[in-house]
Amino acid sequence: MLSQESLQKIDVELAKYPAEQRRSATMSALRIAQQELGWLSPETMEFVASYLRIPATQVMEVATFYGMYNLKPVGKYKITVCTNLPCALRGGVNSIEYLEDKLGIKVGETTSDGKFTLMEGECMGACGDAPVLLLNNHKMCSFMTPEAIDKKLAELM
Repeated sequence: MLSQESLQKIDVELAKYPAEQRRSATMSALRIAQQELGWLSPETMEFVASYLRIPATQVMEVATFYGMYNLKPVGKYKITVCTNLPCALRGGVNSIEYLEDKLGIKVGETTSDGKFTLMEGECMGACGDAPVLLLNNHKMCSFMTPEAIDKKLAELM
């Protein structure tokens, strides 16, 4: 199900923990699987559980608890906008509405070309940079005014 390269990366994570604590590598293993496959299907989560030699329910608990895991296919660019209070007060909700209009989709949807998925997220710990968005769970983008959003989308086109 996963490439040999991904399995080797998971093995590196497993080596960080005592043998009886294989469960500790769950988050890393899911991240590695998602990087390769783009999202975590039930079959992928079962595979990860089997590889880690832990119950599948433990893997599903982690995958469903954290918002960074994609439990359905997403676009090439997953844009998660923070709408917690500090970001909301500084335009986070406006940023969501602007992106919905610009991309022609609603939160939770993917553009028809498969390029963009729009998500709403919880606090990203960058309240002073509000409104913020997270690109593909890895790149924080600050002060996302309509002009900044247009510039970011142009870079991704």
